[in-house]
Amino acid sequence: MSNSSSFNEFLLLAFADTQELQLLHFSLFLGIYLAALLGNGLIITAVTCDHRLHTPMYFFLLNLSHLDLGYISTTVPKSMANSLRYTRAISYSGCAAQVFLLLFLFPTEFSLLTVMAYDRYVAICRPLHYGTLMGSKACVKMAAAAWASGFLYGLLHTANTFSIPLCQGNVLEQFFCEIPEILKLSCSDSYLRELGLLVVSACLAFGCFVFIMLSYVQIFTVVLRIPSEQGRHKAFSMCLPHLAVVSLLVSTGMFAYLKPPSISSPSLDLVLAVLYSVVPPAVNPLIYSMRNKELKEALRKLFQLLPFQQL
Repeated sequence: MSNSSSFNEFLLLAFADTQELQLLHFSLFLGIYLAALLGNGLIITAVTCDHRLHTPMYFFLLNLSHLDLGYISTTVPKSMANSLRYTRAISYSGCAAQVFLLLFLFPTEFSLLTVMAYDRYVAICRPLHYGTLMGSKACVKMAAAAWASGFLYGLLHTANTFSIPLCQGNVLEQFFCEIPEILKLSCSDSYLRELGLLVVSACLAFGCFVFIMLSYVQIFTVVLRIPSEQGRHKAFSMCLPHLAVVSLLVSTGMFAYLKPPSISSPSLDLVLAVLYSVVPPAVNPLIYSMRNKELKEALRKLFQLLPFQQL
């Protein structure tokens, strides 16, 4: 194949070789996908309907749930459909759409998690200035900046990646379209330009991670000085779910991309890809609702309004 215009589809990595195992993969992904839809859908509904949750923290959580729904819907439905049809194909335009959406939604989510760390820092470390620093207009601007920067990031990287000539076939060793796998098909040095952008992006992500960690160092310093045990418990309940989500996202992503080449294998890469792209959107709602009394109460009232509760 001389270049990327000589084929109109890519071949993704299959989870299994037999139809029975493919159906098992479909069933597992269907369960995870439905759990993500249910969990994030409940959070979106509860935050939207309960006026007591119309605060900055839950506003950002609402945005995060929308991002999680979009993120898992970008890869999982296509993978399930391929399992049912026992095929590996994804169209060239479909692959480009996957790359764009992933590069749009993932950086937006990480930016939003950074903003949420700032929100918790202001709430605990500078409570007297919270109303000023985290007013409704400021929150909307920060969320809009996260979405807009993610969109521009995704657009830039997608256009740059698919302008690179590809001549090493059309087989991707991953269950979704991923830039590192696409760059392996390059037949020129132009892929170095995209690698440079990825390095810059990694540095920016590392800067956000450092900001989050420094915020939590200051937060925990203040929390441990609170004399009331109830006050400490409330502060930890506010911060720990967010810190758990950040840790899950960062640890799985870093291990997937920074692991030593000596332990790399298609099967391990496949498992790690599931851990950082499929599992977080499904478990994030559970993490946020486990220690949050306000959200639990809103969900309880929401369940009471369901039709089957009246029977």
